[in-house]
Amino acid sequence: MAMRRAQGSFVATQWSPAHATFYGDDSASGTMGGACGYGDLYSTGYGTNTAALSSVMFSDGYGCGQCYEIRCSGAPACYAGSPIVAVTATNLCPPNWALPSDNGGWCNPPRVHFDMAKPAFNQIADWNAGIVPVMYRRVACQKTGGMRFQLQGNAYWLLVFVTNVGGGGDIAGMWVKGEKTDWISMSHNWGASYQAFSCLGGQVLSFKVLSYTSQETLVAYTAAPANWVAGLTYEATTNFT
Repeated sequence: MAMRRAQGSFVATQWSPAHATFYGDDSASGTMGGACGYGDLYSTGYGTNTAALSSVMFSDGYGCGQCYEIRCSGAPACYAGSPIVAVTATNLCPPNWALPSDNGGWCNPPRVHFDMAKPAFNQIADWNAGIVPVMYRRVACQKTGGMRFQLQGNAYWLLVFVTNVGGGGDIAGMWVKGEKTDWISMSHNWGASYQAFSCLGGQVLSFKVLSYTSQETLVAYTAAPANWVAGLTYEATTNFT
């Protein structure tokens, strides 16, 4: 079946100043999982070019999946030519109220801050610096294939983690429809997950997804078969651009 794309496309924002640190080691194993619920970032397609966002950017999970370009700016640790790395938001960098915002509490509100996976940080600056000034901008998430829906729960409670979202990369709301139901509004659980307390077992599932950034709505018809299984991921034939 041919891939369907949302009409219109995400437009990159202007460059803005921020700061960046890193977490984890060169393997990025410490970045797996995270507050967005993406789990193994290799199997879900995000890899090691990821970042945890400060809370003002994370927006209670609505910032999950957003894509950014980051370049080091104005520090001796910056690599020559100010190379750009593209990252996806997969985690939260929580505030540290025990430390001042300009000395260790880098993710305290209202700071805009990226705590990058070390392999991503290493592409723009010498990691020995610890923290560097950066310029950043939001960009469209370039994805191959359709949105993916990882199903959890049971026949009476459905929890869906949404990955591989193109365009703005983020989600503001979701609805689910079974063969025997109307559209059911799903509540935001945490990160990039949404839930519905309905009897949906044994039904073909369709999903309607609202983009947080563009407010576009996309419908993924028959995204999961009637014999869907909790723990599996199903790919739609549509995506945002």
